[in-house]
Amino acid sequence: MHKCEDALLSEPVWAIGLMTGTALDGFVDTALIRTDGVSVAEFGPFELFAYSDTDRALLAEAITQARAWAFEGPEPEIFAEAEALITRIYADAVLKLLDKTKMRREDIAYTGGHGLTVLHRPQIGSGGRTRQLLDGAKLAAQTGIDSVWDFRSNDVAMGGQGAPLAPIYHTALLRHAKLDGQTAILNLGGVANITWWDGQDALAAFDTGPANGPINEWIEAHGKGTFDPDGMYAARGRVHEGRLLEILDNPWFDAPFPKSLDRYDFDAGLVRGLSLEDGAATLTALVAASLDLALRLLPQRPKQLVVAGGGRKNPVLMDQIAQRCAVSLLDADAIGLRGDAIEAECFALLAVRSARGLPLSFPCTTGVKEPTTGGVVTRLG
Repeated sequence: MHKCEDALLSEPVWAIGLMTGTALDGFVDTALIRTDGVSVAEFGPFELFAYSDTDRALLAEAITQARAWAFEGPEPEIFAEAEALITRIYADAVLKLLDKTKMRREDIAYTGGHGLTVLHRPQIGSGGRTRQLLDGAKLAAQTGIDSVWDFRSNDVAMGGQGAPLAPIYHTALLRHAKLDGQTAILNLGGVANITWWDGQDALAAFDTGPANGPINEWIEAHGKGTFDPDGMYAARGRVHEGRLLEILDNPWFDAPFPKSLDRYDFDAGLVRGLSLEDGAATLTALVAASLDLALRLLPQRPKQLVVAGGGRKNPVLMDQIAQRCAVSLLDADAIGLRGDAIEAECFALLAVRSARGLPLSFPCTTGVKEPTTGGVVTRLG
């Protein structure tokens, strides 16, 4: 546990955040907020803009080739095509959001684009690598708005894990909702991550384990769509507790934080040989069981979790978490937050922080030695 400090800033500005998750759910999350980089002065509209199955297939292939590449030798040629695609998808989403809100380009100070993580190999101290696909310079040119992008690379270069980056925004939300150390924020995306804040100046945050990613992969491998709707297949299956214990025996789960995961560090192969239903049930239980181990690492075990991300819409997953972790769960929407928008909102705030030279990561979040700035800023002049 470390202390993280922030300074108050000047006048808030409007920023658009864009996020493409590693779960490849077929949407780019887009959110508009007015912020000074520390707190949220105003929540603007947010939208989930779909991209095509053809586009999704290309992005999935880029991730597959990235895993084979493993940062050895030249980048796969598909990266250029996939990066151009992500940039176009983001630009289209920005322009659609502006059209829907009737805002002008000149009203927006920055876009903050996360891009698509195709490979993440963190290592505390040195030697880590991370790669997100997005051409922020072209995004700025295509939207007419200054852009901030490549948020993780500088942290990794400075010896940090490069993830998670959401904690500084999660802390702003906990402060906004007047919540303290009894409550933590859990995000269920491709990977799960948690942020705990004591209500004063102590912060702890890290990836807790797999979340939607392996479940989605398992369902898709069986030709049943791209996710488990309402946990339907998991509900029909049986959790193989022996297999679950074997997975949890991986020393990563007991390792102290800070720590982070690549989406494919734990994949659907973990339940190879099980039926569709039993595999879905076991992967769903894994999310909850690994979270229970993670909660034991926190300075104070929270009594409730505010849950954001797509996983909160899976009732079987939520039931597993409630039972295995013995915590009460609050849908982020139920306390006035926006569970589908939080990650995109985060990168809007981080864009403003980056443009103003404020740190994005801390010893208590990524393991970097000192508070570290990040993000590449492209200004149109």
